[in-house]
Amino acid sequence: MPLLELTNLSKSYIDPGSGARVPVLRGVNLSINAGESVAIVGPSGCGKSTLLNILGTLDTPDEGQLVFDGESLTQSNAKHLAAVRSQKIGFIFQLHHLMPQCSVLENVLLPTLAVPEPHGDAQPRAEALLEQVGLKDRMSWKPAQLSGGERQRVAFVRALINQPQLILADEPTGALDEANAAALTDLLLQLQQSSGVTLVMVTHHRAQAERMGRVLKIHEGVLSPS
Repeated sequence: MPLLELTNLSKSYIDPGSGARVPVLRGVNLSINAGESVAIVGPSGCGKSTLLNILGTLDTPDEGQLVFDGESLTQSNAKHLAAVRSQKIGFIFQLHHLMPQCSVLENVLLPTLAVPEPHGDAQPRAEALLEQVGLKDRMSWKPAQLSGGERQRVAFVRALINQPQLILADEPTGALDEANAAALTDLLLQLQQSSGVTLVMVTHHRAQAERMGRVLKIHEGVLSPS
């Protein structure tokens, strides 16, 4: 059974200037299996982030159905969707969004506060993951003391701390130079494969997209194989 299924999904927004409805996604159909890595590519403004937000239940479609882990979420209420996000989905964004007043370890542990019963002992897991990404000696540091690449590594670990089934990454290396972006893509794939989590990444970097198991593109609101 696929982990994620979208059926005939459409999304549009109202142009604040003209009041006209502007279609962003048109009749999207998508099936993603557990443990798969998928890249979604396309030009800026094509709807990549909108699709990712719908997959992560941060946005709702106008039409169509989203099924996650065998459950239809299209009509779910906000409380239930928040529980799904906190327990089953990890998010990585272009900007790390770390809390500046918290240490590296505290930042990683923040998502566990939203989970009624965290998986096992969260702190040893956080420490092990930070060691895995080369930040064993940075756990007590604040984000301002880290490099851009180190901050994004912390964001990667934070996304994994609750042992989610799905990681959604929106231009996760977009703020880094080419060398750091390539290294971080390597690391993200290593973490994805070692944990068995499903990864969906939005990117405009074709070389990074080709590292994923499957590449899809959005053109004029339509999703298709690349």
